[in-house]
Amino acid sequence: MKRLTYYLDKGNDEYVPLYEYSVSDVGIDELYARQLCTYFIMRGRQYELISTEMDGEEEQLVVKDCGKNNHVVDEKGFHGKGLFIEIRRFQVKENYKLLSTIPCNSHFDVIRYLLKDIVDVPGIGNKHVTSTEIDEDRGVYVLYVKEIGEASD
Repeated sequence: MKRLTYYLDKGNDEYVPLYEYSVSDVGIDELYARQLCTYFIMRGRQYELISTEMDGEEEQLVVKDCGKNNHVVDEKGFHGKGLFIEIRRFQVKENYKLLSTIPCNSHFDVIRYLLKDIVDVPGIGNKHVTSTEIDEDRGVYVLYVKEIGEASD
C-alpha cells in the first residue's frame, strides 16, 4: 500500500477524489487506522464511509457527504499536542458528552480501540462502540459509545 484516497460518491456512478494520504507522509499505521473509521470530518463537513476498496497499491475509501459537521460545547483541538482518542456518549440529548480522552503513543494504539465492539473506558468501565471517526479539523480520533445492551437514540 502506497497511498489512501478518499473518494466522494456524487451519485450516478460518479466518484471524485476528495483527499489523499501517502504512506511516506503519514505512515502505514495511520493509513490502516483511517480505514477503520466510519466517519471522516474535514473542513467543517462530515463524511460517512460507505465502501473500502483497493486498486493495486492504492487503498480507496468511498464516502458520502453528510453535510455540515455539528460541533459540541466541549470540543477542543489536538493539533500539535500528540495523538489522542476521545470517547463520547452516543446520545444527542446529552450533546455527545465527553467521557474520556486517551493519549496514544502510536496509531497502533488507536487501531486497538478502533477494532473493538466493546471498549474499557478509563474510570468508567466497558461500553459498546456505536461508531468511530477521525476528526481531521480537530486532530483527534473519536469513539462514540453507549451502555452494553442499550438501544440507540
